Parts: sequence; structure tokens; C-alpha cells
Amino acid sequence: MSHVLTTDHPAWRVYEDGTYARAVRTASGIWVVSHDGDGLHMVCVEGSEDVKPEFVSTDPANLPPAAPAVLRDGLGRLGVTRRLANPWLWDAITTAVLRQVVRADQARKLYRTWCSTYGTTVEGPHGVLAVAPTPAVVLALTDEQFHDLGVKFHRTALLAAATHYEQHHTAWEGLSPGALALDLIRIPRIGPWTAAAAACDYTGDFSIYPHDDLAVRTWASKIAPAYAWPGKKDKAFGPLWTGWAGADRTALHTLTLATLTWGAHAR
Repeated sequence: MSHVLTTDHPAWRVYEDGTYARAVRTASGIWVVSHDGDGLHMVCVEGSEDVKPEFVSTDPANLPPAAPAVLRDGLGRLGVTRRLANPWLWDAITTAVLRQVVRADQARKLYRTWCSTYGTTVEGPHGVLAVAPTPAVVLALTDEQFHDLGVKFHRTALLAAATHYEQHHTAWEGLSPGALALDLIRIPRIGPWTAAAAACDYTGDFSIYPHDDLAVRTWASKIAPAYAWPGKKDKAFGPLWTGWAGADRTALHTLTLATLTWGAHAR
């Protein structure tokens, strides 16, 4: 059984011995999830074990046959991959907001500082891990606190998201991925990219991901460098990508998530 773990979420920390770990909040408690040479481990460190984190398995056998063979071969070498479906919708929204207009490495740093400063910290296998601050904590922060942490740009989006989350999260949590993304766009300062990224992270369904995302384009061109990919500003990438899968949502999910996993994973 292949043990390839998708590590696209900025909460994943990697240590010198190759262990990956992150803390996550489920409906019942906080868990530490880790991945090492022996595979996956989950331990509840706060609250109860009633609601466990869940993983989405993605099988390269479901890749769209119409996709270029060189791309399918590269992704196929990963084998079956697993990704933690973010058990806390609030964290998925927070993560997507903090990724707005900043590079991936900068977003990772911002997210971790945000969580360790105002969130809840717990002990992981190799040190302290943190989960995101709750909506109530976010709503109580001063302008200076946002500014001092370097998230001044994201302040209005985070405050709007926290307000809407407190009012609507129960209804949101029961929606299909597509419907959830559409509802999240109603939050001020949340656009289609942020809404779709949050919905994918939470539901584990990447058929609704913004497929012309820079990460997808970057990894695809690295997996299949000889393929004639559309240029960076060319709008043809999205239709090309989704066209290979046609109406097959599982194929589109597999193509997109496997490509993101290729760029960020632990074996």
C-alpha cells in the first residue's frame, strides 16, 4: 500500500527526520496527525475522540484518459495518495484568505504565525503545533494586532468571514462542494478563487478547484515539460485542463489533486 500524503496545506510541518505533522480541530476536539516511515498516526490531544479526521484517497486509475500520456505517467508514479480533508471549515476559509495575493511560501509563514500567536497550541511529536484562532478570537482582535502580525491586508476579509461563519456555518457544513463555494462568495472580500480553494480543502473534492491556479500550472509544466502548455497569461489553460475530464468529476478531481500532490507530498 502506497503511503503518499498530500502536504499542500500550510499547517504541515516537516522535521529533520522526515516526519510531517500538523494539528487539526474536528467537531469534538484537537488532533495531532503525523506521517513518518511507518505511515499515518492520529492522536486526540484535547476534547474527545468522537469525530476523527478523515482522509480522501485519490487513485491515479481515475485520471482522464484524454490527458497527455506523459502527464498521466508522471502522476501515476505517485500511486494512491491520501489527503486530510480539513475537518474545520473555519480553518479552510482562514487558510484560503491568508493565501490571497501572496506567494505560497509567504502564505505558509503568515498562516503559521497567525495560528501560533492567536490560535490554540498543542504538543506534537517534535514540538509545539497550533490550530487557527476561532472566529470569536478574530472578531476581538484590534487593528494593531492585525498590523503587527503582517495580516493588515487580510483584516477586512477575516473579520467578514468570522462574522458570516458564526451566522451560517451550520448550514454551510451540510452543503455540496459546489454549493458551498457559491455560498462563500457572498462573504465580502471573498472571491471565486478563495471560495473554491476553501470548499476543496474542507470537502476534499478538488473537481471544483480553480484549475488554472498558478500551482496547478507550475507542477503540470514540471511533470510534462515537453508538452505545449498555454502561456502564463493565456486563458486557454482552464478549458484545456477541464476538457480532458469532460463531465467526469472524479477524473477532474484526480487530475487536479494528483498534480497538487506531485508538488507537495510526503512518501
